[in-house]
Amino acid sequence: MKYPDYSSGFPEKVTLEIPVYERAFEGWNVTDNYYTRWIQKEFGDTYNIEVRYIPISRVNEVKNYEQLLASGKAPDLIVHYDMPQALAYYGEGVMQELDWEEAEFYAPTYWNKMSGTIKQYGRINGENIFFFADRPGYGNYVNIIRKDWVEKVGMKVENLISLEKFNEMLVKWKEAEIGFAGSALTRNVFTYSAPFRDWPINPKEHALYADLSVADFTTSASEAWLRNLSYQYHNGLIDKEFYLRDDENKAKAEFVAGKAGTFGMYLTSNTDVFEATLMNNPEAEFAVLPPTSAVPEGKVPLGRADWPFGFIMGINNATSSEERAALWMYLEWISQPDHLFLLQNGIEGQNYSLDADGLPHKDPNYKGESQLSQNNNKDYWALVTETPLFRTPELTLKANMINWSPAGYEYIVKDMLKYQKEVMAYGITDPLFSVVLTKVNEYKTDLSHLFQELYLDIILAPEEQFEAKYEAAIIKYLEAGYQEILDEKQQAINAGQYKIY
Repeated sequence: MKYPDYSSGFPEKVTLEIPVYERAFEGWNVTDNYYTRWIQKEFGDTYNIEVRYIPISRVNEVKNYEQLLASGKAPDLIVHYDMPQALAYYGEGVMQELDWEEAEFYAPTYWNKMSGTIKQYGRINGENIFFFADRPGYGNYVNIIRKDWVEKVGMKVENLISLEKFNEMLVKWKEAEIGFAGSALTRNVFTYSAPFRDWPINPKEHALYADLSVADFTTSASEAWLRNLSYQYHNGLIDKEFYLRDDENKAKAEFVAGKAGTFGMYLTSNTDVFEATLMNNPEAEFAVLPPTSAVPEGKVPLGRADWPFGFIMGINNATSSEERAALWMYLEWISQPDHLFLLQNGIEGQNYSLDADGLPHKDPNYKGESQLSQNNNKDYWALVTETPLFRTPELTLKANMINWSPAGYEYIVKDMLKYQKEVMAYGITDPLFSVVLTKVNEYKTDLSHLFQELYLDIILAPEEQFEAKYEAAIIKYLEAGYQEILDEKQQAINAGQYKIY
């Protein structure tokens, strides 16, 4: 046999280290809970594997990974949602080349599901490097607005069809002393300028400037975004201290307290945002903010489409052959329908009950030992799929609606899906380069910090200084490495080493 058979367990204990996002859910221990103990008992003890979970801060993910990699303490699995950063890790030489036949041997269920995607996207510079989680094509990110506030100033949510209409409403909120739009510090993920870009896109221009890890600070779309943000800030339409809201919980706190009237989040059935807001504001009513509310008149709701995969994964160079086999076996074990179902839903009769279709309906009031995390344990099962799947697309959609709908707020999910369908035609992926962009890796961290410094300097300065501040900032940004990034990207574009989907 080409590969050792560990189906009866490893002869000597193997330690497998798996990353898990630390999202600061109150009362949730990401490394020690009912489900980590269940995995250890049912999987780890069966195969003589000690499964250790390594917490990675969701808001400081790259920094955490870089520190762990530098100190030699990174987990066996290196994960990220975005290809530019995954390529950056690869460019640092921290991932090992993989044997797809080995993956198929130890993880046949996982491999049969994902082999096509892996073979298409996982090969970099002639090496087998990346493997992926499935992405079935359902998304649950939503922007919520206080419907009662909108109606209090004589407007309707469905009529917020442009950025101009949205700003008009915010002016009315201010005049009525109701509140402001939720806003937060822009950093790390740079999709802010999408609604201001031209349509149809120029593929080569899109490939040059669209980048999750580096802001397109010098484009006309960025300038338009900055001008609107400056207008909103100087007219009191957004939180005056928006730059202090540097994580989701801080932005959420403003919404829950009744200070901000909008909030963006990944919607799950066990979110507490509605309940918590109502405790402070019993009269609150909620609606989905139309995506066109962020789009200037004459533009389209251009947005970032997901790549056809979820988590992008690689294996640490320091991982041994036994640990690598254990990792494939771990993915295989989680891929089994019964194991995946339990991780996603919990224990029947405790966390959920089944309906006539066999779909789980979660009990939002269950607080027992097997309580799920606030995102339904996704950080454990997202290694194999981004969204739960069921027997048919119709059942999957029905299940997702159950999974995403807090009791009494099913209409939020319906409207979220309706809007997603309406703007789907304007979803464009970021460019997927097939070469490592060394200048991106070299400068992106410094440019990210510089972007924060420059854009805040422009926004917080008096409005009459906008042009002078922005022109000086462009020069500084280009000289700090962005021009070198653009030159490198242009070379790859000219060579056809990119794709857009």
